[in-house]
Amino acid sequence: MGKKAKQEMPLHKVIMVGSGGVGKSALTLQYMYGDFVEEYDPTKADSYRKKVMLDGHDCQIDILDTAGQEEYAAIRDNYYRSGEGFICVFSLCEYESFMHTQEFKDQISRVLDDDKVPFILVGNKADLSQLRKVNYEDAVTKAAEWSCPYYETSAKTRQNVDEVYTVLMRKIQQRKENAKDRERKGKKGKCLIL
Repeated sequence: MGKKAKQEMPLHKVIMVGSGGVGKSALTLQYMYGDFVEEYDPTKADSYRKKVMLDGHDCQIDILDTAGQEEYAAIRDNYYRSGEGFICVFSLCEYESFMHTQEFKDQISRVLDDDKVPFILVGNKADLSQLRKVNYEDAVTKAAEWSCPYYETSAKTRQNVDEVYTVLMRKIQQRKENAKDRERKGKKGKCLIL
């Protein structure tokens, strides 16, 4: 019984993308462990898994924290193919990282051939308001263009950290349920011509 129940727990695969140094690892570690890590070695690619409660149901989240400077397109594309939802992070203190979000969005859409994949745009380092270079309106406009939510986070103060992951997991869950519904409807009364 124990083993079977464990297999039935939904698993949601989240991929963190964004330029180097924007705080992808800091956000991930804050969400996973409640810790803010000030100094962090640039990530190769780390994977984290945790059991969480989503809307009253147990599930697991699997987070792949990618390096911002993925030199090898083939490796990067494989990461993207494994994802069910994406958190695209930029630093509110670095305009260039905001501009790079378009490249990440384009790469993901190209690799998955899917513009509807669950996606959230995140402006991190909201606690450093005095260093802010990206204004709220620009980020909201970009998110609206992509039909995705936008959040401003701080890995240091934990502002909106849980919300970002929860909203993305809900979007992934909804997409899976919609796919199951389509599959069920498709099986009723259809004949297949070979």
